[in-house]
Amino acid sequence: MTDPKPTADSPESVPETAGDAPPPPGAEPAVPDALAEALARAEKAEAELARVKDGALRAMADAENVKKRAEREIGEREKYAIAGFAKGLLAVADNLRRALDSVSAEAKAADPALAKLVEGVELTERELLGTFEKNGVAKLDPVGKAPDPNFHQIVATVELPGAAPGTVAQVFQAGYTIHGRLLREAMVTVAKGAPAAPGGNLDTQA
Repeated sequence: MTDPKPTADSPESVPETAGDAPPPPGAEPAVPDALAEALARAEKAEAELARVKDGALRAMADAENVKKRAEREIGEREKYAIAGFAKGLLAVADNLRRALDSVSAEAKAADPALAKLVEGVELTERELLGTFEKNGVAKLDPVGKAPDPNFHQIVATVELPGAAPGTVAQVFQAGYTIHGRLLREAMVTVAKGAPAAPGGNLDTQA
């Protein structure tokens, strides 16, 4: 009796290959070298992109800071550009005030023409001071306040009944600021007594 020949449906008719063998337990599937290299290049490209992006953000921040600093400097120059011109006009303001102070109330009452002239000078002074204020120039009014060496020059101490000791009693020459910065210090007298502590802080840079 002979063995039956294998048929196409029998297991013996299907040849086994090495590729069909299942991987051993616990083994990871092998990754082709080309895929591994592509992954490495992608990771390197992402790192380079992150570095370039960070550099660009830093450059943009630096440029914005430079722009803001330049705008501040331009603004400062514009604010104080007229300082020299305004300082030259202070003498005009001084002369107007001296002219007004030199005319007594009795003289104005006795001479209508003089009173009219004084009125015109007062109007001119108001317009000049108004123009000053529009351009950031302010007149200081320290009478009755503690003197501050930042913007007051004390020329004398005087006896002044009713004045608090150590306060400004009289202004000989008006002081002015421009945008909070000292333009010209005021020349003042101070009531006799213990000097008050300096008050306020003022930018004295010209």
